[in-house]
Amino acid sequence: MLHEILLSLSGHPSPLLTADHSSSSSILSPPEKALLSSIAHLSNLHCKLLAHTATIATSHPSSICQAVATAIKSTHLAKFQLKVLEVEDGILRKDAGTVGAYNIVPLTAIVGEFSGWTRRMEWFLEVVEFMMRGNCSGAMVIDRLCAAMQTGYVDVEEAALSLVRVSETAWLKQVSAWVLYGRLPSFGREDFFVQMVHGDVQEYHSKAELLPAFVTAPTASSLLFIGRSLNHIRVKGVSSANSPELDLLSSHLQQLSTLKFPINSANFSRVITSIRVSLSQTTLQKLLPLSKVVEILSLLREFFLLGRGEFAIALITEADDKIRSRWRRSDNIGFDKRDGLGNIVVKDGEVSAVLARTWAAMGSLQGQYEEEQDEDELLELARDLVQLSITKSSSTTPSKKPKPASTIVSTPFKNLLLSVPVALSLQIPSPLDLFLTPADVQIYSSVNAYLLSIHRAHLRLTDLWKITSLRRDHPAPPGPPYGSSTAGRNKVRTMRSRGKERSQAMRTVWATSSAAVFFLGETEAYLQGEVVQGTWVGFKKWLAGEPSRPNTSNGTVDDDNDDDDIWLQAAREPMPQSTSTYTHDPQTLADAHWRYLSALATSLLLTNSSFTDPLYHLLQQIDHLVALVYRVHSIWQSLDLEADEGVVDAFSDFHKEERDIKAQLVTVADRVKGGIEEIVKNLRDIDHEKEGWDSGFAELVLGEEGAYIPAKVGRVDRLLMKLDFGGWFDVGKKDVGDLGLGDDSDYEI
Repeated sequence: MLHEILLSLSGHPSPLLTADHSSSSSILSPPEKALLSSIAHLSNLHCKLLAHTATIATSHPSSICQAVATAIKSTHLAKFQLKVLEVEDGILRKDAGTVGAYNIVPLTAIVGEFSGWTRRMEWFLEVVEFMMRGNCSGAMVIDRLCAAMQTGYVDVEEAALSLVRVSETAWLKQVSAWVLYGRLPSFGREDFFVQMVHGDVQEYHSKAELLPAFVTAPTASSLLFIGRSLNHIRVKGVSSANSPELDLLSSHLQQLSTLKFPINSANFSRVITSIRVSLSQTTLQKLLPLSKVVEILSLLREFFLLGRGEFAIALITEADDKIRSRWRRSDNIGFDKRDGLGNIVVKDGEVSAVLARTWAAMGSLQGQYEEEQDEDELLELARDLVQLSITKSSSTTPSKKPKPASTIVSTPFKNLLLSVPVALSLQIPSPLDLFLTPADVQIYSSVNAYLLSIHRAHLRLTDLWKITSLRRDHPAPPGPPYGSSTAGRNKVRTMRSRGKERSQAMRTVWATSSAAVFFLGETEAYLQGEVVQGTWVGFKKWLAGEPSRPNTSNGTVDDDNDDDDIWLQAAREPMPQSTSTYTHDPQTLADAHWRYLSALATSLLLTNSSFTDPLYHLLQQIDHLVALVYRVHSIWQSLDLEADEGVVDAFSDFHKEERDIKAQLVTVADRVKGGIEEIVKNLRDIDHEKEGWDSGFAELVLGEEGAYIPAKVGRVDRLLMKLDFGGWFDVGKKDVGDLGLGDDSDYEI
């Protein structure tokens, strides 16, 4: 029986312990059954642990889980096996601690020898079963083991500490390969927190769910940056035999070896930050100088954020010409050969041709001035890097799903330029991808489509005033002698009455168009002049080493305060600014650039769908209004030819079209007016809730010294002070209110 017990504890199932002893004919007494049940439970735990750890060590995709399972089997289960051998040795030697009188071995003594192992074996089984889950990762195991160290049981705490050392050592080996060489681990790559993005460009991103709890978000971004930089140096071939990053390998490895287990979050962050700074000061600062950073950011400011206005005008002009040419081409095609919108929708090659003609227009515009004959390097760089292409969009209408306030809304401003979703993109050159990511370029594309659509609507509305005959038409009498005759005077009266009637029909349209021009002009001035320019100036100052926010203290001391304490005067004086050099490493640049883009998107109200969705619908209605005005102008020209010259188009009923277009003009003008009113109302709500300018500046001012803090620009109340339409919104509603069909008190003046 003793042999059966010891063999079962060693991991060999025994029928003595697995048999059912609950029957009344059993030879075992109730105390013996209770003692054997505890031994059977321990034996069952040991058998399960042996089987599960062997499975995990050979087939689990995580190297950390394999290391933990191997440590449980080779260390803790081996200790348990040694304990079994120790008890067996004591029985064979007839040790007095185990063997009693007459060489009797009490069952209670054997059970007492293994009583301290039950809790540990149960905890080991919980850990192993946790690792056998399908979605278990190495980071989850590390966090669970670290949490188990807080238990009140000393034996479980010691076992957890030993497994924490093993798991963190395995994780640190993976991190070392990434931090020291820029290589992903050869085994367990799916379990590593850095994952490769499959696409045309080799890119990496960090998965927060695969990171242990002691790794903070800034430390994770530093880890990603270090590995990406080393991988970039190796893949792009910019490294040499005596490369500085290889000289720093021993020092970086020594810093990693100073970490103690369990890893402390502060110590780990300090080591990773030290490695990042040393790598940036030696290799990356030479690879990515300040001049290249300022050049690419200036390109993005000039061409994506519409800093260079002639580029936006040329692009809008070429896009409108392309759309008009497509419509003319579709009109010339026979009716039987038309295939719906297939002849009107712009193709991808034509979109690229629009940008090519835009560059040609920019070049011809540059050559008109003798003082600008020098080559524009920024324009040449933009010609090589900037692309215009059709984006694959699954939705063409504003999304109604709520999104977080920190993300840009999905209002499709990209559809307004060419009636298909097009966007400017930037091909990121080799060294600049250390701090500029494709996600940043997507934000620039969204901001560009947003600003360009507003500018386009503004230009199209102001172009209506170029139609002089539609704006003021007072025909002069014909020359004598016909002008002095009765027929001549009657003809002049007819033409003038016709012009007066048309002028009265267009009065509402011109009033609405004028208000819309005022609204778009003030909104564009606010977005471009205050938000974009103010944010860019602060960011550029930070790049040059100056504080991104102006110093509130002017440092001047009044002459009347000469009797004040000299220490108080010294305190009022500003601290001397040391002439700082360029010390921003690429990760600091990337973090600051992301804060810059976040503050820019928030200040531009691109994160607030209550503003962007009504604005998008307003821009659509403005396009509709402009198209109707041009159409009614062409109809009136045809009617004038028919009435004055006798030129009749037998295939068109211009009088019916005129009535239809006039009715549509009134309807669309009312929609434009309602859209402006809704936007102004929403702006008041945004200003009341302080969502338009306050939520984008949640960064702590008391952060790292020299960190970029976006300037607080673009308060919505400054825009609302300009958007004062008086009682224009109440026109046409007072009569409805008198009839009891509405209440004009809801509309503010």
